[in-house]
Amino acid sequence: MKVFETDLGQIIQQDSLAYMREQMADESLDLIFTSPPFALLRKKDYGNVEEHRYVAWFEEFAHQFHRILKPTGSLVIDIGGSWIPGQPTRSLYHFELLIMLCRRVGFYLAQEFYWWNPSKLPTPAEWVNVRRIRVKDAVNCVFWLSKTPWPKASNRRVLVPYSDSMQALLENGYSAKLRPSGHDISDKFQVDNGGAIPPNLLAIPNTESNSYYLRYCRDRNIKPHPARFPSKLPEYFIRMLTDEGNFVFDPFGGSCVTGEVAERLDRRWLCCEIVDEYIEGAKGRFESQASLGETTTDSPASYEIYNAWALWSASTEDDEVLPEDGGQKRPSKNKKSKTSQKPYKVKVTRKQLRLFEADKDLTSEKATSSD
Repeated sequence: MKVFETDLGQIIQQDSLAYMREQMADESLDLIFTSPPFALLRKKDYGNVEEHRYVAWFEEFAHQFHRILKPTGSLVIDIGGSWIPGQPTRSLYHFELLIMLCRRVGFYLAQEFYWWNPSKLPTPAEWVNVRRIRVKDAVNCVFWLSKTPWPKASNRRVLVPYSDSMQALLENGYSAKLRPSGHDISDKFQVDNGGAIPPNLLAIPNTESNSYYLRYCRDRNIKPHPARFPSKLPEYFIRMLTDEGNFVFDPFGGSCVTGEVAERLDRRWLCCEIVDEYIEGAKGRFESQASLGETTTDSPASYEIYNAWALWSASTEDDEVLPEDGGQKRPSKNKKSKTSQKPYKVKVTRKQLRLFEADKDLTSEKATSSD
């Protein structure tokens, strides 16, 4: 049942599996971008499926996705990982999902991406904060799949700024030669293509707190969708994989972020969602004021990832002794660890100090130039 419509798209209130079977023609879509309910430990309001049933549940959708995609089309799935209940080990469900999509349904894995959320809190707290035996889980897998080995795409649509070192090479020139690694760097290396080819790591914060969508929901006493992805995530793939006028579909529409981005980029779109309240909130994304909200951001153009060795010392003599039981015994609240009894000594070499000072100077230059 159609409940909302624009010049380019519509929200359908119906189970997407039934809608695809009944209403969608073969090879009619250019892109399916979606973030299905994850197989999380805790049951969520939006209806996530238990891990042991997840792959079988998703396979019915997958066959329909394959049928309705054009031969040049793509399926992009944002999916987060999960933890085994009661122990600090990871589920394999999202990898099993990927294998099912390729081996049983017939998709090709065009490329795997990783969405890094710089603002992600340290979770799961028990393993990361309390027992300190795992690190922060801050990356989602984003699987780009295709119906054939040759989906239409162009990385020229998603170029990123050149690094300072590459900019210097472009300005000062470079001697073409064979590098020690065996790579033959030709004269073409110093051609300015307008930007650098990005990696498959996407640094996109998920920090929406006062967008027009949230204000729209708050003013109307509507509960916002609790698992929204940032608009830059679907925008990346809509830009890279589709042209204006192409058809984009999100079968798990939620608050219709995919539809909002597709509308703004002049793509036709369709979102399926079954929850009344989520649809009512999604309508706010298409009011004229919405362009002042989530579609613009004050986020920085880049994020710094510290080298893993940034706080390493030359010696490990002051390291905390590892628990022999692997952290099975929960630490006592009253017992102070070795690291809390005395400050950790960071022994910095002269080389590390020079690198630190160089990074600090570069950061200052970037801050000055951005002002």
